[in-house]
Amino acid sequence: MGRDELLRRSLVALAAVVVVTGVVTASVWKAAVTYGFGILAIAGVLLPDWEFFDRDYSQWLTPMPASRRTAAAAAADREHDVWKFKPYPLRMAMLTTIYGFGLYKWWMYVSS
Repeated sequence: MGRDELLRRSLVALAAVVVVTGVVTASVWKAAVTYGFGILAIAGVLLPDWEFFDRDYSQWLTPMPASRRTAAAAAADREHDVWKFKPYPLRMAMLTTIYGFGLYKWWMYVSS
C-alpha cells in the first residue's frame, strides 16, 4: 500500500467520522471542525519530509545536503517504503503532545 492509498483510506475514514459526528451532535459546525482537525492531523503525519527530519534534531535548521540520487529515484523509493518514520524519543514526545492536546480540545468541543 503506497502513500496515495494510505492517504485515500485516511480521507475515507475521516469522512465517516465527520458524518457520524454531524449526525450524533446534529451540528454542521461541529462536523466542519471535525473535518478541519482531521485534515490537519492527516497532513501532519503523511506530508512531512521524513528524510529531512531523520537527521539529528540539532541539524534541522541547516540545509540538507544534496544527494546524488535523482528526484524520481527518491520518489520511487518512498513509494515502496511508506513508513520511513523512525520513532525517535524527541519526535514521539513532540507528536504525542501536539496530537494529544488537539484531540483533547476537539473532544471537549464536540462533547459540549
